[in-house]
Amino acid sequence: MLFSPTPLHIPDGFLSPVVAATGWVIALLVIGVALRQTRRQLGERQVPLMGILAAFIFAAQAINFPVAAGTSGHLLGGTLAAIVLGPWAATLIMTAVIGVQAFIFQDGGLLALGWNILNMGVLTAFTGYFSYRWFCKMIGNKTGARAAASFAAAWLSVEIGAMATAVELAVSGTSPLMIGLPAMVGIHALIGIGEGVITSGAVSLLQTSRSEVLEAGERAPGRVSAAFIATGLLLAVIVAAFSPLASPKPDGLEFVAEQRDFLDRALESTYSILPDYTVPFIENPVLTTILAVVIGTVVVFTLAWFLGRRVVPVER
Repeated sequence: MLFSPTPLHIPDGFLSPVVAATGWVIALLVIGVALRQTRRQLGERQVPLMGILAAFIFAAQAINFPVAAGTSGHLLGGTLAAIVLGPWAATLIMTAVIGVQAFIFQDGGLLALGWNILNMGVLTAFTGYFSYRWFCKMIGNKTGARAAASFAAAWLSVEIGAMATAVELAVSGTSPLMIGLPAMVGIHALIGIGEGVITSGAVSLLQTSRSEVLEAGERAPGRVSAAFIATGLLLAVIVAAFSPLASPKPDGLEFVAEQRDFLDRALESTYSILPDYTVPFIENPVLTTILAVVIGTVVVFTLAWFLGRRVVPVER
């Protein structure tokens, strides 16, 4: 049976106004720093990779995979983006992905958007990046070692994001820390396995096909050809076409909210554009989901690439 992707991320209502506002302030400050750091660290030749990674991560996030305990998970992607382009560029990539999800698809609350960016974008990018480099230093940089390091780093990044979410819920008075933290960490320990498998698979593919791409942050890779860009975007669109196969089971946060009786605190969005990854005027459940996710994939690709072009100086 085919399903549309289920709602993801922290919805409005789970966080108190003060906590939500604090998240926005911190997120805006971090994004400001990320803009400056990305300008200093990236070259023009790397800008298309921002669009390709953003498009792939968005499309992959639309596909929930089932895990144990009656829940599901999906790729976060912060570690993958950070391994390829560094944590600051990854922050901008994840901001584009999560922002489009919130504003166009009503996936995650607008008031909670600051913490969603921090939890799923900033924390996963920096945790994944530095733990990946540490693991590589410990076990080496060969293909198998990189795959193992990226798996471990991706898994850890999911756990850190889950811990941060539990703390925010506790400070908001939504769920006591002694209850929410073990629940979030336990569920996301399973979800992190899927994150690790996808991330290590992508890193292994890049290592065998375009190994120079993984040197980003250390030295700029060779100029990305138009064929490489087209192939990357096509791959993201193909992934988007599988979005109707997303598991209907609740994601980690939704599952914990159901089990701990605070799911009813979630507030409905005051507007809708492509709600729940559907196109309103298309009734076929498969077609409407595919078209909505493809639209989002193209929008995210364009936004991330445009952002990169505006931030990174043109090479002379």
